[in-house]
Amino acid sequence: MKDPLNIVITGVGGQGNILVSEILAKAAAAEDFKVTVGESYGLSQRGGAVSSHIRLSQEFQYGAVIPAGHADIIVGFEPVEAARSAAALGHPGTKIILNPRPVYPVGVLIGGHAYPDPDDLIKTLKDMSAEVLLIASSELAALAGDPLVQNIVLVGALAGSGFLPLPPATFTSVMNAVVPERALEMNRQAFQLGFDTACAITAS
Repeated sequence: MKDPLNIVITGVGGQGNILVSEILAKAAAAEDFKVTVGESYGLSQRGGAVSSHIRLSQEFQYGAVIPAGHADIIVGFEPVEAARSAAALGHPGTKIILNPRPVYPVGVLIGGHAYPDPDDLIKTLKDMSAEVLLIASSELAALAGDPLVQNIVLVGALAGSGFLPLPPATFTSVMNAVVPERALEMNRQAFQLGFDTACAITAS
């Protein structure tokens, strides 16, 4: 694998992307990678941007901030935030896992701002990266029983994408440890839906 392997998890406040970075970091550490995690928050309580930088290495403990143009994988919970991360941190070989459902900021909802056309955003992401996996995590989470588990759907998609040198069983082991027991079965279903969807896309 590339060393370090640089992963960005990006979305808006309330989408649960920080839990995804926690699961990924613990899964990588369980496989003996040196892991560094850095997080940044906008006005997360109001739907502002929230992103995590996760850096995996077999040799060194790298700094927490991924340099511009060095993100190898971007997991985007929201199209605009994914596009921002790709523009700032991506390169032509970057691979992207994207939930294509927009989250409209307050300024858009009250009519003060326009939201970019989602299809145009997806085309832009495809043009600037090596691969984009579109994972309808919001819809898949609803199938699992709760739209809030879309973050675990994306964990499953990441595990099934083949983008990471981590076995799926390690993800499920970590998830079993960090998710409350009362919510575990639903989260397992969400993980499996994301995993199966990513596997089907990459196999096609």
